[in-house]
Amino acid sequence: MPDKITIKDIAKEAGVSISTVSRVINGSSPVKKQTKEKVLKAIDKLNYYPDALARSLRVGYTDTIGIIIPNIANPFFATLVRGAEDYLRSKGYSVIICNSDNAVDQEEKLFNILAEKKVDGILYSGIGDHIDKFNQINIPIVFIDRVIKDNRFSYVSSNHYKGMEDLLNYLYSTNHKKYVFISGKKEIFSAFERLRAFEDFTKKYNVEYELLEGEYTYKSGLINGKKIKKIPDVVVCSNDLIAYGVVESFKERKIKVPEDVSVTGYDDIMFSKMFSPALTTVSQPIYEMGKVAAEIIYRLLIKKDDYMPVKLFQNQLVVRESTRRR
Repeated sequence: MPDKITIKDIAKEAGVSISTVSRVINGSSPVKKQTKEKVLKAIDKLNYYPDALARSLRVGYTDTIGIIIPNIANPFFATLVRGAEDYLRSKGYSVIICNSDNAVDQEEKLFNILAEKKVDGILYSGIGDHIDKFNQINIPIVFIDRVIKDNRFSYVSSNHYKGMEDLLNYLYSTNHKKYVFISGKKEIFSAFERLRAFEDFTKKYNVEYELLEGEYTYKSGLINGKKIKKIPDVVVCSNDLIAYGVVESFKERKIKVPEDVSVTGYDDIMFSKMFSPALTTVSQPIYEMGKVAAEIIYRLLIKKDDYMPVKLFQNQLVVRESTRRR
């Protein structure tokens, strides 16, 4: 393996002092244009890459933000990360994306890794309650897609309860009387809030219903769809991926959507309007949530905010072809 190129090698190649090379790399003080060009030419020739960790120890920051998400295969999180990354890139930050696979213990490991990498801040969209850990690592953190009732932390989320309530009221107004509700894991904030809205709805209207619990995946929708023996008026799914699986399981059984049963989702990920039938769902401003979370972490890092800002978005009912008046 060839020896690692150092600033000493760059200085020798450019015929300048090591301190001059350091000033060019770090932009710490002015350097004559001609001298700077010589240094840059030497850097290019020798394929030199500055030691980011060493630089962070000198200046106290890395211009890097960590993002922890539970499932990178879910298009919801891909869009969320894209919103954050686009904004942070415009501000000169790099992003480290960490996927926990919905495992709380894995999230603990990821926090340690990001702390070791000396990230400047963390955007957290995981499933665990790590408040003590957050306080220990002493890194600015913004929560995404969950509400934290702790004024030491900022969060960006949407009103999951109200979004589900609007969907259920629409279904009731279109004469849906018998319900199956497929929830995500209750440990997940969004799943808990959507289930809470459904439970309140059933108490209010005294409708006939069945509760199933799954995960925010297509496979979970397939499995739970096959469990439904008595076909209701509507299957309300806690997210779009579950709904896709339910519709597919019904197709295998020759059960038509929406002729025989309505199916709804939640999130309005990019494929839902292209799905067959196009999915009735609740739209979240996913990209915007990621972007706003990134704006907040940036403002916290440059000390423009003296308080912990929060943002709660409202969601929008989107009626498409997977539902009909019963």
